[in-house]
Amino acid sequence: MARKRRGREINGIVLFDKPLGLSSNQALQRVRRLFDASKAGHTGSLDPAASGLLPVCFGQATRISGLLLDADKTYRVTGRLGMRTDSGDLEGEVIENREVPPIGQDAMETALARFRGRVEQVPPMHSALKHEGRRLYELAREGKTVERKARTIDFHEITLEALSSAEFTLRVHSSKGAYIRTLVEDVGEALGCGAVVAELRRIGLGPWSTDEQSTYRLEDLEGLAAQGGIDSLDRVILPIDSALGAYPAVVLDTTSVTPIRHGHPVFVPNAPQTGWFRLYAPDDLFLGMGEVLDDGRTAPRRLFAAL
Repeated sequence: MARKRRGREINGIVLFDKPLGLSSNQALQRVRRLFDASKAGHTGSLDPAASGLLPVCFGQATRISGLLLDADKTYRVTGRLGMRTDSGDLEGEVIENREVPPIGQDAMETALARFRGRVEQVPPMHSALKHEGRRLYELAREGKTVERKARTIDFHEITLEALSSAEFTLRVHSSKGAYIRTLVEDVGEALGCGAVVAELRRIGLGPWSTDEQSTYRLEDLEGLAAQGGIDSLDRVILPIDSALGAYPAVVLDTTSVTPIRHGHPVFVPNAPQTGWFRLYAPDDLFLGMGEVLDDGRTAPRRLFAAL
């Protein structure tokens, strides 16, 4: 029996624009098949009801996906005023309808002010967090509610972009772990009329922003494949280190490259004294991530094979 073909060994990242209706895993598998990649992963789930930036990592790039899970995120969200649902969005069952009072920009800004900065946020039942081995959203679908611990979240930016008698639109830049549906619900309660998410789109993750980088929808990638095949698709793959711009860069001298590649610490002049940083060979080849030990030597922490 012939062995099943595993796909191509490719490395790098594609900035995929996930459409509504697909889960993050469904989107990942569609992209993976288009690129005929043997290994792929994504960097943080988006609900089927949310669209936007979903970086897809191929090959060795999957090894840095964990670093991106900790990255800040930016969203554009539209809230529908005057209602509450069991899921916090329009897909859930309506729990309550309320009258919406006249809400001016000053009243909205007053409501938003209490959520900017560091806040405590209780995860919603309709989330992927686990309780005793089961996802919360699975329990929620069974009509069950369990106690959830509050989490500390940083909302670096909450900007009001639009306001009408029925809806409001926010641009939200947050730390990892923030639940935007919960934010919208909390804003609705602060306004006294309730609110749910009508539309949610992720527009930034870590070093990438849809305002600054090209992202690719499924139809864009399918068009490239139809026009130029794999070669055209490969041109949109970003290098692995494009995901790590927040980390300082250190260029090793020629004598340090071999011991670092074999996992041995070396002394590197002018290396950062705290945190992780990117390591490069003298020819600018990205080697991986390093960290300074207590004795001042630079130790490799996550290396990549020669690409």
